[in-house]
Amino acid sequence: MLKVLLVSFIITFGLRAVPYLFFGRRAELPTWLEYLGHYLPPAIMASLVIYAVKEVFLFDTTFGAMITGVGATVGIHLFKRNTALSIIIGTAVYMLLLRLQ
Repeated sequence: MLKVLLVSFIITFGLRAVPYLFFGRRAELPTWLEYLGHYLPPAIMASLVIYAVKEVFLFDTTFGAMITGVGATVGIHLFKRNTALSIIIGTAVYMLLLRLQ
């Protein structure tokens, strides 16, 4: 058990220390890193949505719940601009609709 905790600590600390090793304490980040920081999160979210929806067929009983959940997630995100809140509410809407079927 102690070995697992030690490995977890080393990996977590290492992931947090690596950016300081590469960029130091510079005030400005490289342009390519700012580009990735701006465009990568929406691209990852879009990929996850496509992956989740790809198996749902148009005439499947869960299609309406899936589309409503995705719509709730998008709507809340556009309204509040809070990723965690939109994911939580969208998931709750989807799960509630699945239970009501």
